[in-house]
Amino acid sequence: MLAPKSIIRVLPAFRGVTIVPIRTYAIGPATVPAAKLKYVPTSGEYPQGYKVGGIHCGIKKDGKSLDLALVTSDLPASAAAVFTKNVFKAAPVLVSRDMLTKRGGKGIRGLVANSGCANAVTGKGGLEDAEGMGKVVDQLVGEKEASTVVMSTGVIGQRLPIAKIYEGIPKLHDLLGSNHDAWMSVAKAICTTDTFPKLISRQFKVGETTYKIAGMAKGAGMIHPNMATLLGFIATDAPVEPEALKKIMTYAVERSFNAISVDGDMSTNDTVAILANGAAGGETIRVGGKGFEELKAVVTAFAEDLAKLVVRDGEGATKFVTISVKDAKTFEDAKQVASTIARSPLVKTALYGRDANWGRILCATGYSGVESVVPEKTNVSFIPTDGGKELKLLVNGEPENVDETRASEILAMGDLEISVSLGTGGGQEAVYYTCDFSHEYVTINGDYRT
Repeated sequence: MLAPKSIIRVLPAFRGVTIVPIRTYAIGPATVPAAKLKYVPTSGEYPQGYKVGGIHCGIKKDGKSLDLALVTSDLPASAAAVFTKNVFKAAPVLVSRDMLTKRGGKGIRGLVANSGCANAVTGKGGLEDAEGMGKVVDQLVGEKEASTVVMSTGVIGQRLPIAKIYEGIPKLHDLLGSNHDAWMSVAKAICTTDTFPKLISRQFKVGETTYKIAGMAKGAGMIHPNMATLLGFIATDAPVEPEALKKIMTYAVERSFNAISVDGDMSTNDTVAILANGAAGGETIRVGGKGFEELKAVVTAFAEDLAKLVVRDGEGATKFVTISVKDAKTFEDAKQVASTIARSPLVKTALYGRDANWGRILCATGYSGVESVVPEKTNVSFIPTDGGKELKLLVNGEPENVDETRASEILAMGDLEISVSLGTGGGQEAVYYTCDFSHEYVTINGDYRT
């Protein structure tokens, strides 16, 4: 199995408290933890012209958990995707990237994804399996040329039980639907150590035309750009030319899925893809043309919300942390500082321990490699989410007399913000989303394959 359906283990006492972590994984038939139910929608607004679904085909060994997902578009769609930068790219990454390149992002008819096996570092056979998954879908939608995005997630270094997948895809195709339950089944079918399915949908307008957008993501560990063990899929019924969609997706991912970190590890399988089939009509959106900036803003905000759900489900996470870096010379500088803070184990463990050790934040800022950082101009604060005042920790390089009791109260909150101002006068800023490191993270990843 990928991991136990639940872990119940008494760990050493931490500051006098006995910690008993319980994580219920979405790969099993267990229910979503009560604290996460608020993130799981019970209804939605879904784009026209798509049929979707998910089933159990036998990859996951419990015999129940959904492990195969399929999305088809009634119309040939424009598509764009962003893939992992890991040198060891998984077979589905290579196959999907090559297919999109050859087609120029045009005429895409579907997406197929499996969970439970990553089909990564599997050689020539793995490539053949990924190509085969796409071909089965192509045949079902009546395409002679490759037109299907392929995704896989799970354990690295194992071959897919491809016969089960080949048998499962036609069965799933016959069951596809377009309602909320159908979309939710896709979100569930791509989960591994996730504790809840991540699905969002909404309406938006470009000019006088109303469109819909829906998307799902999976990921709880190996989350750090660019990107991580993360799959994401977005679909809209807006008409968008491929080049415009590619530019929009690149911009959006840089500010969402490439601006999150759970543990600093980059996976072999990361893929975030978007399809736009134009089923709702209207004027085609082109680079720099009418509706381009509006759609870019919509997709970016949508991707940010999906990415936040991934962090909220971080393995062992007890806190959702926003890191805001302001007044940098460039966006790239701000993001680099934020990223360095987000992946610092010392910062993340201090957050878990409710320790206002701002020196660790400052340390990470200093080794970020950003040359414009000036100690005498740097400011660090905690921003509470209870409506209280900003708690200043460092002002222009000088430490404040910190109220440790208030700091502990802020760090006890489920959501909090770390604000860093570099004081360069450049006015550029970036936001990063991360979580803390807990005992449970070690437990989960120590047992991942056992």
